Amino acid sequence: MAGEKKNEYLFLNDEDITRLTNEMPPDEQLYDLAELFKVFGDTTRIRILYALLEAELCVGDMASLLGLTPTACSHQLRVLKNNKLVRFRRDGKTVFYSLADDHVRSILGMGMEHVEE
Repeated sequence: MAGEKKNEYLFLNDEDITRLTNEMPPDEQLYDLAELFKVFGDTTRIRILYALLEAELCVGDMASLLGLTPTACSHQLRVLKNNKLVRFRRDGKTVFYSLADDHVRSILGMGMEHVEE
């Protein structure tokens, strides 16, 4: 068409573009997913999650195991809890943490598989 510049690199037809656009999750979900992956971008949080793969732990034991202060450990646990990656239970005055569900275990496993390739 006169005056219309066609993108020479675009090989998708209008039907493909419509289909792919409709299959794209809503922006809010993509934002939430990106935020979740940011949580995995911190080595301390990954170390905490790996410790929790093996056992339910209280803050003091976890801090000692990982060489952290209890305050630093609590801060990271709060981030993990807010992102639904860990859960907790109280036993008297002690709070024990564990992985929230098997999804967390799967994400860690797939991530480790990927870096080991």
